[in-house]
Amino acid sequence: MNQTYAVAAVTAVVLATVLIGALGLRISRTTSDFYVASRTVRPGLNAAAISGEYLSAASFLGIAGLVLVQGPAMLWYPVGYTAGYLVLLVLVAAPLRRSGAYTLSDFAEARLESPQVRRLASLFVVGIGWLYLLPQLQGAGLTLEILTGAPDWVGGLLVALVVTGTVAAGGMRSITFVQAFQYWLKLTALLVPALFLLAAWYGDGVPRARFDAPAVLRGHTVVKVADTVRIGLDAPLTVTVTGSVDSVPYERGTVTLAPGTHHVLGGTTLAFAPGAALPERVVGGTDPPPASGRGDPPLDPLGWSQPLAGGRDGHQLYATYGLILATFLGTMGLPHVAVRFYTSPHGRAARRTTLVVLGLVGAFYLLPPLYGALGRIYAPELALTGSADAAVLVLPDRILGGLLGDLLGALLAGGAFAAFLSTASGLTMSVAGVLTQDVLPSRGVRHFRLATLLATAVPLAVGVVASKVPVADAVGLAFAVSASSFCPLLVLGIWWRRLTPPGATAGLLLGGGSALAAVMATRAGLAPEGWPHTLMAWPAVWSVPLGFLTMVLVSLATPSRVPPGTPALLARLHLPEEITGTVPAPAQEVRR
Repeated sequence: MNQTYAVAAVTAVVLATVLIGALGLRISRTTSDFYVASRTVRPGLNAAAISGEYLSAASFLGIAGLVLVQGPAMLWYPVGYTAGYLVLLVLVAAPLRRSGAYTLSDFAEARLESPQVRRLASLFVVGIGWLYLLPQLQGAGLTLEILTGAPDWVGGLLVALVVTGTVAAGGMRSITFVQAFQYWLKLTALLVPALFLLAAWYGDGVPRARFDAPAVLRGHTVVKVADTVRIGLDAPLTVTVTGSVDSVPYERGTVTLAPGTHHVLGGTTLAFAPGAALPERVVGGTDPPPASGRGDPPLDPLGWSQPLAGGRDGHQLYATYGLILATFLGTMGLPHVAVRFYTSPHGRAARRTTLVVLGLVGAFYLLPPLYGALGRIYAPELALTGSADAAVLVLPDRILGGLLGDLLGALLAGGAFAAFLSTASGLTMSVAGVLTQDVLPSRGVRHFRLATLLATAVPLAVGVVASKVPVADAVGLAFAVSASSFCPLLVLGIWWRRLTPPGATAGLLLGGGSALAAVMATRAGLAPEGWPHTLMAWPAVWSVPLGFLTMVLVSLATPSRVPPGTPALLARLHLPEEITGTVPAPAQEVRR
């Protein structure tokens, strides 16, 4: 990839973000402008802004990387991400807007009349926001490292600085225009190169250029394994090794590896001849495996094309349902998504906005799996290097090359950076809003600007020291926690009048807390292999029912704690604004 073109594209995106944000600053005058754009954002603009912030690094880079490594089983990610808005449309969108709240914490306090529930909800908003921000900043670091060779923390720092400046200066007014622009930029950045890449793939006369074929290296390829891995072979493979394989050190030694499973130490370099089959990464098994490589099940060279092929530990079906449940139900509780519905003029506009979002998001998600499938053909070695998320960025150079490849690669780089900026903006806005209202001593605009610094500084610092997780996987963790905490709170809070503060508190702690503890323990390597690991890595199957059941049972056990204002508030949530007369009044003007 031509670094000059790529850096120019990223610079153009950053400058456009700053300039459009400045436009929002000029028309942002009140506190209500700052937090919810005075609730005047129309469905078309709001839908583009929601789509812009929702389509994050996980969507732009991560899905393609997961499809490259694990195949069609990972198509549940885009299906779940899109279907989450259907659940949001049916159950939550209009009532949430009619609540008149600014944040999910505001809704929790208004519904349950409990400051304690509000504080607990605020902790989850901040935790989910930071959990979601972390992969955005790490993905930006990976992108800038590929483009320029800069240290991996530079990209995250750049995104944090731009986002902090934009959000602190203009608030919701600014980022609404920015995110709407960035949605169309991201869609264009994926669509235009995809047309050229498909044309080149269709004209490739090489018989192995099929989506369902085993991954084969098309030229002499040198792969540096970032982390220690186990690889599986179905046939003998000759490679040149610099490093350690099966605990045997080599210094540019040519080795023929027998069929079976082999242990490759992190930092080892493997050189493959043209036409060599790429070894499969093996999940589970002994660590390290015996040097003979015997005792492991044979690998299916076409297994990538089979349904539910996202792992070989025997629990793929459970993991798939865990993914479906997390993505279907987690969308409604994402703080940067929920805050967007408070910007709609009324409940009907919130519903229309959600319908448009379904179309915009669905159109976008047709493209990342295509890049993952093409990456399987033209850049399969990324599955071993730990850089599968880079597939989108490297494909134009691999398939097309020359000036056209450089220009399309630059366009994709600009689109990827737009993904980081738009999602990070929405997350920073939602987290800073909660910090301003529940942590800092004042709720004014000046303290909101201080909160934006804290909102980005914490995940930026964690990203420097934390190990890199594939961005789609990392975002999936946030969805699991959201589905287990805010989904029960919102659904029961809107549709069940007997919900009590003790029930909501217990459900948030048991449902959301157990999901958060499970995914953190998994990422820390504390989960045992087999079923315990699968249950903890995909907790939504049990943590979401646990959250619902706990809220219901504890609420039924504390009937005297039902808030006295519940009937009036539920009527406000479910009846049109014209009947209840609850359209919020404009916020008071403040000095800027």
